[in-house]
Amino acid sequence: MPSSIRVNTVLCLANVELLTDSAQLTKFRIIYASSLQRANDVLGSTVVDALVVLLPVAAQSAEELVRDFRARWPEAPILVYEPTITPDGGNELLGLGGCEYISRPMPAEELLERLSLALGARNLEVSSPPREEDDWSRGLVGSSSAMCQAIEIIRLVGPRRSTVLITGETGSGKEVAARAVHAASNRSGARMVAINCAALPDNLLEAELFGHTKGAFTGAVNARVGLFEQAHRGTIFLDEISEMPLQLQSKLLRVLQEREVPRIGSSEPVPVDVRVIAASNTNLLEAVANRRFREDLYYRLKVVVLRMPPLRERASDILELTEHFLTKLAEQEGTDRKYISREAMETLMRYSWPGNVRQLEHALESAVALSGRRSLLESGDLDLPEDALTPDLARMFALDLPDSGVNFEELISGIERTLLERALAKSGGNKARAANMLQMKRTTLISKFKSLEVCA
Repeated sequence: MPSSIRVNTVLCLANVELLTDSAQLTKFRIIYASSLQRANDVLGSTVVDALVVLLPVAAQSAEELVRDFRARWPEAPILVYEPTITPDGGNELLGLGGCEYISRPMPAEELLERLSLALGARNLEVSSPPREEDDWSRGLVGSSSAMCQAIEIIRLVGPRRSTVLITGETGSGKEVAARAVHAASNRSGARMVAINCAALPDNLLEAELFGHTKGAFTGAVNARVGLFEQAHRGTIFLDEISEMPLQLQSKLLRVLQEREVPRIGSSEPVPVDVRVIAASNTNLLEAVANRRFREDLYYRLKVVVLRMPPLRERASDILELTEHFLTKLAEQEGTDRKYISREAMETLMRYSWPGNVRQLEHALESAVALSGRRSLLESGDLDLPEDALTPDLARMFALDLPDSGVNFEELISGIERTLLERALAKSGGNKARAANMLQMKRTTLISKFKSLEVCA
C-alpha cells in the first residue's frame, strides 16, 4: 500500500495570499490570517507546524510576534518575510528563535522551498509500512567476511549516540554506510544532512555548516540556518573531513564539545542535538603527523571507527552487487531486468576495480544503456579500462625475497619514486593528471614528491 505524505499546517499572517501557484502546495495546508486577532484565534484552536509572517504587522512588532509564537509552539519554524530593503532587524529575530528572515522579493515556489527545508524532519511519511529490524542494512550488499564485519559494527553502534569515523577508499560506500548508521539509530525519524567538505571554499563551508546572520559578510543578504541546525535531533555526515581547513577544524571541535553552533555574525551560540558521522578516504593519522589535521579533533571523531573494505578485498561480493545493481537499474528505468553472461561475469571478477563499488555500478549502468534491446550483457558491453598493472609492475610485484634480505624502506621508497617519476613523465609534467593516474589527491602527490625528493 503506498504511504501517505504528511500535510503540514502552516499559519500565514499576511494581508495577501503569498503561497499560491506552486506545485508544492499539496504538502501544505495553508491557513491565512489577515490580522493579528485572526492569527491568535487560529493558534488557540489549531496545532500549527510552521508560521509565515509578512511584515509589517499592525499593532505588534516582529520581535514580540516571534517571541509569542515561540512560546506557544517551541519546535515549529518561523519564516519572516519582509520584501523591502530594511535595517538589519533579522539578526534580532533569529536570536528569538526565528528560522529565517527574508528581505527580498521571492516567488511563492521559492518561499515554499525555504519552508520545506525549515520543516525538515516534519516532512516525513507517516503511514509507512512496519519497519523490519534490519531495513537499514538493505543498501549494504555483500556476504564476504569483510562486509559482514562492517554490517555488525553498524548494528552495534547504530542505536548509540557515539560519533563514527568511516574510513575507506573513494567509491567504497562510505556514504551508504553513514546512511545505514543513521537508519539503524533512534534518530532515523529525523533528517540526515550530508556535506562534502572538499566541495566548497573555506568561507562558504563555514557558512554552510554553521549558518549566518543577515549582513554577516558581503553577500549575506538574508539570515541562513546552517546544516548543523537543520540536522537538529538527527545526523550530520561530514564527508572528506580531512579537507576541512585547520581554522574551521577548531570551530568544529568546539561544536562537538559544547553541543552548540556559533552562527557567523552572532555572539549567541545555538544549542543543537546532532549525531556526527565523519568520513575520510585518506589516512587521518598521517594528516595529524603532517599538521594538516588537528590531533584533538581526530580523537574526538574517532570514537568508533568503521572501515569500508575496497572491492578487491571482497571480490566474492561482486556477483551479489551485480545482481543488486541490475535489479536497481531496471526499477529506476521502468524496463525489463537484464542479466549477465558467464563470460562477462568472469570479466568483472578478474578486474581490479580501483574505483570500487561506485565504478562497478557505473560500468553496469553503461553496459545496460549500450546493450540495446538485448537482455543478456556480454563482455563487450563492459567499458572497462585495462588492468592497472603493466608488465613491468607485474614483474616488480613478483619479486621473491632473497635469503640475504632487503632494506624494506629503501626498496619501497624506490618503487614509489619510480612510479611517481613515470606518472609525471606520462602526464607531460601535469601534476593533477599524474595524481589521477596514481589514484591519489594532488596534495598527496606533491607531499610525496617532497618526501621522496622527486624532481617535479
